[in-house]
Amino acid sequence: MHDVEVSRIRPERAGSSTVDFDAFFLVEYPKLVVLVTALCGRRAVAEEIVQEALLRAYRDWDRVCGLERPGGWARRVAINLTFTAGRSSRREQRAYARVGLDPPVMLADPVSTKFWSEVRSLPPRQRAAVALHYLEDLPLAEVAEVLECSVGTVKGQLFDARRSLANKLGTQEVTP
Repeated sequence: MHDVEVSRIRPERAGSSTVDFDAFFLVEYPKLVVLVTALCGRRAVAEEIVQEALLRAYRDWDRVCGLERPGGWARRVAINLTFTAGRSSRREQRAYARVGLDPPVMLADPVSTKFWSEVRSLPPRQRAAVALHYLEDLPLAEVAEVLECSVGTVKGQLFDARRSLANKLGTQEVTP
């Protein structure tokens, strides 16, 4: 992530909103890094994505802090950025293949267990639903809020994901 002078993003103001953002950042950053690492499989990429999501939250803090669940907003932004980065990465991999070069080597990450590797192979919405529900332990209603869909849709996404994971992992019941 590029170093950006904070005052260029949002003028510094005295008062509680800066302190509130600092507290928000300290609570949300580690959780978001774990969530995004589970979704993309690479901690360094996850840290960049989370920094960008929280930079956007900081830039728009006057609006974001007034939301019922600012953390849900940050999760939605981070998830969307993760899926955008994933599409870019796939395009990059195809470009390397076209010109006959080997892609850069990626080091294994502790979250890259077989289970999470299979989760990352799921369609984006299923992947996000699994990570939010099982990794973040969010109730279905909050997962639906973050993903901007109905609870029924979340239930369907989780059902399909569990069935697909059970097939891929050769198990009856899948638990992270």
